[in-house]
Amino acid sequence: MTLVIKRWGLLAWVVVLCGFAAAHAIHLTADFPNHSPWSTDWAKYTDEGWYGNAAVRARLFGNWYLPGDFNPAVALPVWPALEWVVFGLVGVSLQAARGLVITFFFANLLLTYFLLRSRGPRWSGLLALTLMVTSPFLYCFSRLAILEPLLTTLTLAALNLAIRLPERRRAAGPAVAIGLLFTLMMLTKSTAVFLLPAIGWAMLLPLWKTRRKFLQCACIAGLTSAATYCLWMAIVFHAGLMPDFRYLFYINTYPKPSNLFWPAQSLWWSFHGGLWVDHILIPLAGLIVLGAIVFLRTPWARALRLDPVSGASVLAVAGYVFFMTMQDHPQPRYFAVIAVFCFILIARGAATLQSAKGRARHFAWGLIAVAAVAALWNGTKTAGYTARPEYTFIQAANALTAYVDEHPNGNRRLISVSGDEITLATHLPSLCDDFGMLSLHDKLAAYDPGWFATWNDLDPGTLADLHTHYSLEQVASFPAFDDPDRNVLVLFKLHPLPNGKVRDQHDENLEIQLPDDQFDIDIE
Repeated sequence: MTLVIKRWGLLAWVVVLCGFAAAHAIHLTADFPNHSPWSTDWAKYTDEGWYGNAAVRARLFGNWYLPGDFNPAVALPVWPALEWVVFGLVGVSLQAARGLVITFFFANLLLTYFLLRSRGPRWSGLLALTLMVTSPFLYCFSRLAILEPLLTTLTLAALNLAIRLPERRRAAGPAVAIGLLFTLMMLTKSTAVFLLPAIGWAMLLPLWKTRRKFLQCACIAGLTSAATYCLWMAIVFHAGLMPDFRYLFYINTYPKPSNLFWPAQSLWWSFHGGLWVDHILIPLAGLIVLGAIVFLRTPWARALRLDPVSGASVLAVAGYVFFMTMQDHPQPRYFAVIAVFCFILIARGAATLQSAKGRARHFAWGLIAVAAVAALWNGTKTAGYTARPEYTFIQAANALTAYVDEHPNGNRRLISVSGDEITLATHLPSLCDDFGMLSLHDKLAAYDPGWFATWNDLDPGTLADLHTHYSLEQVASFPAFDDPDRNVLVLFKLHPLPNGKVRDQHDENLEIQLPDDQFDIDIE
């Protein structure tokens, strides 16, 4: 009878997990949930378009590269290459891009389960999956066509291979695969370099007693990764695209504070940012690590420290926290990687405590109870986001494109910081006004766009560049999203100056509204 109850309970658990997982795949054109704690993250305005713009351009306009504009595919080609394949099958759309990222979310669930099952009981794998599918944080960010879910997939795949190396009589093949996966990680998102210690640890610990085999595997993986990454760099260099490659790293280098204590302050903010993910589960993961340090001599603490899955998870989290500390620019989306490994750590901690003897088992049940309460609470929030989708951005993008088509104004091309996002959604050709190898002044001269869109207000520097070639006429506004600083998408017609005149771009008077302008939004 007990066995039957367990089987039916397990089946019910799996059904609930599948239901929450499937909920991620509906309402794919809906907004990033409005009024969520992460509403200020810029990814929902820009990143989906930016990092897939090569695939969008290639399928819509026949050329992935737009000279002078922002071309991140030069340094990060994996995601746009995958999108290019998907767009070729189903067409260019926001649904297709987000459907692809949901596929990787599902892959993350499977890979997480396989990783935990390699070292623990079935219930620990299901516990981690429960925390993942009920997390409102992961619900929000795993439905955006951004780079973090794919990076997590590649990392989990490499870890699954690494911890199983001792099972292989011939480990050269898996080592080559690990090297290739790391190259793909680096060509997906350059922050992958901070996940390398986690992969190295997952290779080292299982092979500690056969160090020669570890050195062989490490050398094979390292040489494979170095050779394949250098091959890509040779292609970039031969194509004359090194300036675009360097530009991605240039724009991601932020100015640091002048005081001597900024690293400590930045480290605090990076740790504190974990609360963006969850106010219960992230501190719980931290308590597990702290307990393994404080109760150093206990069998469960030793077992946890010698567990490659736990160690790799700690190093993955630490690596990303270190990255955010040195960057001094933590963003909620960065924690999408950290969240997965914290949830894995909780599941491994619970399984390790539960398998121990004495009082440790009581702590295990307490840990499981806290995680279950958090999952129940998070599940209600996630279900609420699923039940109340809003479509303000896609409606605004469609309305903006319809206005452009109904009111011709020379070149149909739009310039906007969210231009690539709008192109993905509606196929309106665009340029980015914020990033690019050419300055905005030169980009305007090269492409002569007919339209400009901004969020809520005008940046004086952008306005000055626009004024070198155009006067501005505000023609329409479209409410979208929830950030009070960016909740109205404002559209302008760009009118060329008479007789082909071009004003001096260094004229400071261009940062204010000029007599031939027609707009009423603020300049800030």
